Amino acid sequence: MEYDKSSVGKTITIYDIAEEAGVSASTVSRVLNGSASVRKEKKDRIQKLIEKYNFKPNALAKGLSDTATNTIGIIVADVRNPYYSALFVACEMAAEKAGYNVGLTNSLGEIDRECHELDLFVQQKVDAIIQMGGRVDDLITDDEYARKIRSVCTSTPVIVTGKLDKAPVYSVVIDEGAGMNLVMEHLISYGHEKIALVGGNMMVTSTFYKYRRYQENLKSRGIKERGEYVVNSAYDPESGYEAMNRIFELDDIPTAVIAINDFAASGIIRSIREHGMRIPEDISIVSFDNTYIADLTYPKLTSVDYNYKNYGQALIDTAIAVSMGKECPAFQTVEPKLVVRESSGPCKK
Repeated sequence: MEYDKSSVGKTITIYDIAEEAGVSASTVSRVLNGSASVRKEKKDRIQKLIEKYNFKPNALAKGLSDTATNTIGIIVADVRNPYYSALFVACEMAAEKAGYNVGLTNSLGEIDRECHELDLFVQQKVDAIIQMGGRVDDLITDDEYARKIRSVCTSTPVIVTGKLDKAPVYSVVIDEGAGMNLVMEHLISYGHEKIALVGGNMMVTSTFYKYRRYQENLKSRGIKERGEYVVNSAYDPESGYEAMNRIFELDDIPTAVIAINDFAASGIIRSIREHGMRIPEDISIVSFDNTYIADLTYPKLTSVDYNYKNYGQALIDTAIAVSMGKECPAFQTVEPKLVVRESSGPCKK
């Protein structure tokens, strides 16, 4: 049962008001200062709480709206992955154009590091935090992490490139289903029906969504799904290599392979070559992310592109807007496109 904070002798702060209203502390400050940039619904909700607790802001709270640091914190799962490095650079360039700085930390997919980095950015009073990968990629949100994010959001808005249930974050995400549609349409138009999906972890949201749309495309075209053609692993070259080696242990080898990303695709290509097969004459490969790796492999990779410049711009625009208390969509999608290169071709008869 919730208690009335005003009845237990607790000093109410701007952060208490923000937490109960589900907004940032800077948004509460703007309401206190009479700013017109706060949406009416939020303003009314905050005003009711101010009246409920007879809240009187101190001088520090009144000055909150003027304490912008023009810095955005970015937490990346692992910047060594070319997808994350490409997206980070796009964010950095977009922020620079807007007169903002960015701070970068690598969580390496570890929840303790992510929590520490969140605390670090809050202490540094960044205007907003963008999180790429890590817990925001989890198919099932970790309750403790969601609680941590809710706490952070009372003072600092959080923007994610995945999903985070039970927390008031803003999401700017890739339309994974649309990307897989492009891949499947491309391969099936070339006559491929024996199509493998290699790499990734089904507990990662983006991988699960890709797999689900892979299933839907097979079913809608009357093509039987073959469970042995779906081989999960991870997202790096070695994992792609090992997963493709397992494919070659099958009696009936697929004619096309969908790599979970370009990183894994580079390992898949090595496995195919070691097995004496040609790309795309014997096996076609299509990948996701369209990073610099797609141009470095031989043959060059057909890959799904996300227009990193626009993607980074959307993330930074959202971070800046919400940090200023402006109205912004809670969910935005990035539309992918397929860049066709030499790694995909007609099915070998």
